[in-house]
This record gives sequence, C-alpha cells and structure tokens, in this order.
Amino acid sequence: MNPTYDFTGRVAFVIGASSGMGLATARAFAEAGAAVGLADIDENAVRKAAKELTDAGHQALALVCDVTEESQVAAAVDRTVQTFGRLDMAYNNAGIMPPPTDAADESAEQFDRVQNINLRGIWASMKHELRHMRDRGRGAIVNCSSLGGLVGNPGRAAYHATKHGVIGLTKSAALEYGPRGVRINAVCPGTIATPMVDAMIDGGELDRDQAIERLGTAEEIAQAVLWLCSDGASYVTGIALPVDGGYTAQ
Repeated sequence: MNPTYDFTGRVAFVIGASSGMGLATARAFAEAGAAVGLADIDENAVRKAAKELTDAGHQALALVCDVTEESQVAAAVDRTVQTFGRLDMAYNNAGIMPPPTDAADESAEQFDRVQNINLRGIWASMKHELRHMRDRGRGAIVNCSSLGGLVGNPGRAAYHATKHGVIGLTKSAALEYGPRGVRINAVCPGTIATPMVDAMIDGGELDRDQAIERLGTAEEIAQAVLWLCSDGASYVTGIALPVDGGYTAQ
C-alpha cells in the first residue's frame, strides 16, 4: 500500500513526462492534487499524457521541450508558472542510455549527445526551476540520476559519467539552496520496467540480472519522488536515494 500525499494547491513540473518514470510521477502528482506541467520532446506523446490527466479531472499542461536547448527549458518552466501561478515541486527525468561502447571506441558525437541530455539537460532544468523557487523561498526538486551514478559498469563510461555528474550537481546545489528554503535531492533508480529498458533488454543491450529478483516499476520511482517532495522529507536534502531492489547494497 502506497502512502498518500495531499498536494492540493501546489504545482509540479516534470520533464521527460511522456512515458515511463516521468509519466508515472506526473500521474502521481496529479492524483495527489497538484497541477502538473508535463514537458517532453515527443509532442504527440506528451499531449496524450496531459490529456489523460485532464480527462480524469486533473489540472495538466502539455509542454514540448528539448532539454538540450536551454531556451526551451526556460520557456517550459515559465509557462508552467504563468499557467498555474507558482512552482513548488519538480522532477527532472529526461535521459537516454546509448548502446554499450568500448571506452576506446566511443565517438565524441555519442559522448556529447549523452552529456547534453543527461547532465546539461538536468542542469538547465534545475537552473530555471530555481529561478522561480528562490523568489518564493520554498520548493523541492528531485533530479533523476541512476544506480549508474553510484557504481560503474563496463561499456557505459559516458553514461555513468553523466549520472555521477547529476549527483554532484544535486549535492552542490542542495548546499547552496538549503538556506533559501529549497530542497534538492536525487533519486537513483535501478533497472526499471519502462519502454526504454524493455527495448534495451530485448535488443541485448542490457542485462536483466542487473535487477535484484525483479525489475522495479515506474510507480515505485514515482513514490520515492513524491516522498522527497513532501513535507515528510522536510529534513532531507542533498541525498542520492537508491531505489534499486538492493543492487547497490551488494
């Protein structure tokens, strides 16, 4: 049984919101009473996701956003605030995992692409969320890292570099903004049953044995994000929370 939260009157922003962990989190925020800005590069998918929520009686806004373009991130955050009047919570979830590559063979183009989405995209999202939250002196941000932010893995040096970077970004910003009333944490999902992970397993790019006993669910990550954004975590900031079925405990 999941805990329940009352976010009535609050506003959440979720980037990477059209499927998987982002959609599950946007849905959970909405079901807890928050108005939600859903941002994603996939226009059709994010509009469908927002319509699902509005058809269910929730307040939701679809926003098309490429996180590699800072101006688009700024516009998506600003439009959420203009539409709903404030920004209280954010989950920065955009990310990709390229195919396994020998570190000596990885192209600069692939390295730059994964850095631009997984790290620079999180940086840009957090930056523009903080612009609004610092003015109010209140807020909670959760950045999506990975178990790959806590450990290494052969063939995935560039990916793991981004996820370690997200944790460093999170910790430093948390120390800077804690005194200003804004909490910033990271969640580190294990192997989660999402469309991206399913495709990677089917294609032989990912080993199902990275999960402990079973794959996690997107809803389990959403519950961790909601807790980190709730008043129940009011004394929690600057952490990298593993939600990985015990993988990093080995």
